Amino acid sequence: MTIGIPRGMSFYHNYPFYYGFFTDLGIKIVLSDVTTKETMTRGASLVVTETCLPIKVYVGHVLNLLDKGVDKIFVPSIQSVAPKIYNCSKIRGLPDLIRNVVKQDFTIIEATLDKSEKNHGLYDFLYEIASQFGITDKNRIKQASKAGWRTYNNFHIMSKSGMSYKKAINYALQGKVFIENQTKEYPISIALISHGYNIFDERTSMKIFDKLEDMDVKVYSSLQLSDEQTDDGIASLGQRMYWANEREMTGAAGFYMKDAKIDGIISLTAFGCGPDSLMVERIIRNAKRYNKPILNLTIDEQTGEAGFITRLEAFVDMLFRKKRAKLINKMDINSDTDFIPNTNYIETIN
Repeated sequence: MTIGIPRGMSFYHNYPFYYGFFTDLGIKIVLSDVTTKETMTRGASLVVTETCLPIKVYVGHVLNLLDKGVDKIFVPSIQSVAPKIYNCSKIRGLPDLIRNVVKQDFTIIEATLDKSEKNHGLYDFLYEIASQFGITDKNRIKQASKAGWRTYNNFHIMSKSGMSYKKAINYALQGKVFIENQTKEYPISIALISHGYNIFDERTSMKIFDKLEDMDVKVYSSLQLSDEQTDDGIASLGQRMYWANEREMTGAAGFYMKDAKIDGIISLTAFGCGPDSLMVERIIRNAKRYNKPILNLTIDEQTGEAGFITRLEAFVDMLFRKKRAKLINKMDINSDTDFIPNTNYIETIN
């Protein structure tokens, strides 16, 4: 038994669970290749121009799996993750979208998760998936779900400790838990606000984590926060949760705006995303109230890396200068020691 999983949408947050679940059931997972320019181009060619970049990428990954000869592809319909908390229409209708734009012969392994409706909870969702492989023993399915949660929880323990996404997921898939000793000190800390499918896909995000690391910046994301912290962040901005992914946007932004160690905020959004356009507008308005500098970057398949890097460098340079000015202003003017700020990290940015 084999199932193909595209590297897109819910993959970036839920794959540790999927891995544990399918592996325990004896179902082999085949992943699509990492995103490339070709992935974007092929996906974009099958959908209307106004479709957001993450969906175009997802379609491209489905095509990649078909190229690999996979005839069963997992395309879930995640309607609602909690009562009255909904996903956007494209995520909710993902199986129908794939069925209508990809005109090849394959089986869509689909299931509906809708916690706003009866009989569409998590175990109904998992039973619907497993039954398509002839597995109908509910106790067996619950056992596999425990294996999924074990891998998922291990991943989040490591990511919340500050470990990078790539390292945390690699350790979790090996059944390991490893906590790094974070000893390096960074002159600047930034909160990166976006969805997992935007920032953890190295092609769509243009390796933004690596670029900021090269600029000597410590990057925080929603992965370092608990649900309670992001719920507090949503409330601090005077909002109520409506969108399923609002915790990783509004919630993370609201929490980090109150965090004194965060020097600035970068939001990364896909062009044409309706829910994001609403959430980012709220975030920008509140950033002024909390006096937190914010940079909003918008991406699509035509985004050039040169302009992307230039905006990042300019924003980081501004944060360096602002923080340096604060340090100078706090100095004791009667001190006999001359203060010479270290600007090497600014001057060496390419």
